Amino acid sequence: MYAVISTGGKQYRVSKGDTIQIEKLDKKEGDTILFDKILLISNNGKVSIGKPFLKKSKIEGVIEAQGRDKKISIIKFHRRKHYKKQAGHRQSFTQVKITNIAED
Repeated sequence: MYAVISTGGKQYRVSKGDTIQIEKLDKKEGDTILFDKILLISNNGKVSIGKPFLKKSKIEGVIEAQGRDKKISIIKFHRRKHYKKQAGHRQSFTQVKITNIAED
């Protein structure tokens, strides 16, 4: 059994027991989260597709960690023009473990 959910402007394929990194949510570690934007649920070959979302299905998860990804470097450089800019970025994330997929 798996499902496709939408959160933070991205789509994720999840199964029970999976751990995913999603865009940062304003919740604490150990909190339970309920995903309501479910696009698709597949259960042993039976596929339910939402238009655009499934109304009665529920996917629950527990927040395991809040953190930041590795730093990426942004470098702008023009040769022979005495121009160089450097910047960096670390994206914040929330790590969620999927505990239950309930289909109605």
